[in-house]
Amino acid sequence: MNAPVDKFFARYIDDFLAGNLAAKKLAQSLRNTGVGLMPLVDHCTLRTLDVDERAKEAIDLGFHYDESIGVLEFDKWWAKVYRMPGYPSLFIDQAFAGERGKGSLIPGWVKAHGDHCFHHIAVLVEDIDFAIGSLESRNVQFAGKIVGERGTDLRQIFTQPEMRNGEVFSVLELIERRNGYAGFLPPQADGLMESTRR
Repeated sequence: MNAPVDKFFARYIDDFLAGNLAAKKLAQSLRNTGVGLMPLVDHCTLRTLDVDERAKEAIDLGFHYDESIGVLEFDKWWAKVYRMPGYPSLFIDQAFAGERGKGSLIPGWVKAHGDHCFHHIAVLVEDIDFAIGSLESRNVQFAGKIVGERGTDLRQIFTQPEMRNGEVFSVLELIERRNGYAGFLPPQADGLMESTRR
């Protein structure tokens, strides 16, 4: 754990777990089995007001912009994905400037919490329906329904958001991937984003 990138993830994930009860319960269970949380983290999301500026830290750590995915555009916001072999992807998002970004959740979230913490971490699961049931049995609640149809390449769901100082803070995402799919589907990501609107 001496490499800067390992310290980055250890610090950010520890901070995330301190503020997200669902993720903390899951991490404790995984540690009890000796698996731990880190091997299962699919991606981590940073919200910001300037993706390219915020990405400089990731690039300094050895991450590279995933040009095969390109810029992911949604109705009110956009994102870029950064990857480094052996580590979770970093999904960095911001609202569009001007009228197009009006109504995006991102600027308010960044104003409340800054851009040096994860909005969410996504944990890769084999069976999302089973994982939801398991976590619900431990009093974890979910926001909305699973985004993505059974048997498709990508299915996702957010937990109910944790609150900090009266503001939506963090969510845990469960993500089920099939057929080697490593991308992000814009309609699904937008649906997840809106599932935590208060």
